Amino acid sequence: MGSEEGDAQAYFLRMDDGRFMPTAHVGGAWNVAEQHVAPAIGLLLHAVEADHAARRSDCLQVARLSYDIWGVIPMDAVEIAVTVLRPGRTIELVEARLSHGGRTAIVVRAWLTQAYDSNALAMDNFPPLPPPEAMPAGDPSALWDGGFIASVQVRRLGEGQGRARCWVRSPFALLEDESVSPTARMMGLADIANGLAPLASPKDAAFPNLDLTAHLFRQPVGDWLGFDVSVSGGTTGLGITHSILHDGDGAFATLMQSLTIRPRP
Repeated sequence: MGSEEGDAQAYFLRMDDGRFMPTAHVGGAWNVAEQHVAPAIGLLLHAVEADHAARRSDCLQVARLSYDIWGVIPMDAVEIAVTVLRPGRTIELVEARLSHGGRTAIVVRAWLTQAYDSNALAMDNFPPLPPPEAMPAGDPSALWDGGFIASVQVRRLGEGQGRARCWVRSPFALLEDESVSPTARMMGLADIANGLAPLASPKDAAFPNLDLTAHLFRQPVGDWLGFDVSVSGGTTGLGITHSILHDGDGAFATLMQSLTIRPRP
């Protein structure tokens, strides 16, 4: 990786319309020679939103994001291709694929819907999250390796094995010299949820997530992304990480990740 990528104040550099180069801040937690998928997840949403804005002036809003992680991604350039699977005036289903060397690594399907005035019905029935200043600073690098984990600021209240409430933010842009939506920026941090309240140390077990699905009931605002995280594991190597996502105004989405739990010998 060259000095430009190492010195960048962003997770990705655009190479051309569909190709992007990761910077040192994308280094993975399970393997520092591979990309952490969190920034790529945000980048995929940015590609979906940019494609949508280029196609129509009456932009729809993100309602659901369902990512499937097909494989690991080396610290090298990636390509993104966007396809509209279900066009519509008020609802669209859009797919984006991130690949490396012709091999698919992550696929997202995004439901986009028209905005309506539902202010009279707006409510949040999720437990509130204490603000960032009410939580002590955390150091995820004490448990996890990699440039991505080192790039974020964390405040954390641990509540036992597999339970935590946290706030996370990053000083780095998702994409250098390019504006991205608050939703894409937040989704570029969301995959960290699986490492915020693990059932075991990564030295004792591997528990990568196979997917990530977010359901939004409003678009996020601000710099801090809050997590109310609960992790559960079964007896045959299956697990889930469930999070309620917050911003400074309260909850705005739920997040689910499927885990494959592999105890180390």
